[in-house]
Amino acid sequence: MSSPKRRIETDVMKLLMSDYEVTLVNDNMQEFYVKFNGPAETPYADGIWKVHVELPDQYPYKSPSIGFVNKVFHPNIDELSGSVCLDVINQTWSPMFDLLNIFEVFLPQLLRYPNPSDPLNGDASALLMREPKRYEQKVQEYVTRYASKAALDANDDESSSDDEMSSVGSFSDDDEAVGKIEV
Repeated sequence: MSSPKRRIETDVMKLLMSDYEVTLVNDNMQEFYVKFNGPAETPYADGIWKVHVELPDQYPYKSPSIGFVNKVFHPNIDELSGSVCLDVINQTWSPMFDLLNIFEVFLPQLLRYPNPSDPLNGDASALLMREPKRYEQKVQEYVTRYASKAALDANDDESSSDDEMSSVGSFSDDDEAVGKIEV
C-alpha cells in the first residue's frame, strides 16, 4: 500500500500534467490553486474561477478542502467564503477519487445541477426556485464581474505580491479574505 505522501505527489502531478493551470503555494504539493473553467452550455460557461485546494496529511483517506476564491453565484457555494456544499467531497469521499475527479466531474456537475434544497447561498437558492431566468442573469453578471478573464487578470496582478502568503487572499477589494475552509 502506498503512503499518503506518495499519493499526494501522484495526484498533484496528474493535475499539473493536465490542461488545468495549477499554482503551488510555496512549492507545497498540499496547498495550491487551480484555474477552473465553467462548464459549457451553462450560465457559468464563460467563467474562470480560482479554486483553492488543501490536501490533509491523511489524503486520500480524508477529503481535500476546496473553496472558490473569486465570487460565484450558486445555491451550493457560500458567496463570502467560497466553501462548497457537495456530498461527494463532504460525506461520501472515497480514496478511489482523485483530484482530477474534482475538476473534471464533481465541480462541473455542481455548476450544471445546483441543488436549491440544500443551500449555502439562500438568495441564489430562492432565485433559482422562483425565477430561473433571473437566476441565470445574476449568474452571468457574477461571471462578468468576478470570473471573466479580465477580472481574473486584474486580480492576479493585484495579488501577485501576496502569492508567498499561505492564506487565501481576497479576490476583490469588497470581499472578506477567504480562510481555510474544511468541506
